[in-house]
Formats: sequence, C-alpha cells, structure tokens
Amino acid sequence: MYKLIIKTQFSAAHRLRGYQGKCENLHGHNWKVEVEIASERLDDLGLVIDFKELKQRVAKILEELDHQFLNELPSFQDLNPSSENISRHIFDRLCEELTEPHLQVNQVAVWESDNAGTIYSRKPL
Repeated sequence: MYKLIIKTQFSAAHRLRGYQGKCENLHGHNWKVEVEIASERLDDLGLVIDFKELKQRVAKILEELDHQFLNELPSFQDLNPSSENISRHIFDRLCEELTEPHLQVNQVAVWESDNAGTIYSRKPL
C-alpha cells in the first residue's frame, strides 16, 4: 500500500456551543491540516497522484472554511465546529472530490494549536 501525505492550513473562527469555558466564546485558530491518502497501485509515471493535484483538491475544500466564522456555515449550523467535526468534514468532502477508484482517503488530521489536534479515519487507528 502506498500512502501520500500533504500538510496545509487555513484560518477561521468558531465557538463551541454549550461548552463550559473560554472556548464557548468566539475565537480563532490557524488550523493545520494533514491529509493522508492511499492506493495499492501507481500510475504510469510511478505516482499515486501528483502532489500538486492533491494539494489543489484539498485547497478547494479549505477555501470553503478559510477566514470564515465556521458556526455560520451550513455544515456546522447544527454541529459544533470542533476539531473533531472539522476533521470529519474535510475527510468527507475529500472523499467526494477523489472519485478515482484506486484512491482512498485514509485519514485527516486537524491541529488547532501546536499541541492539540484530532484525527478522523473510517478505519481503526
């Protein structure tokens, strides 16, 4: 199995509804995002997918989140925009974008600080 990893980021604000503490207040993060995809085969060039193409597809998804108040987006109207839910949102959107049958989204990690992050995967970690 081949695995590709890219790292990128976006900036956004959110508030955790119902949270008992400072995070219930409006605040922002410079979110770091790590995406891992996998494939059992390579193309004719010896690539799973061109890093440039993968970065463009992920950038398209993150553009929807970048410099937004996440709570106001349709995806987070009824769902707290926690790191956990953001990682799943990016994972699900990337699954929609990567329709090639040999490509599989393995996991998406979202870091809200240098010391705190989450990973979403449909497989046990």
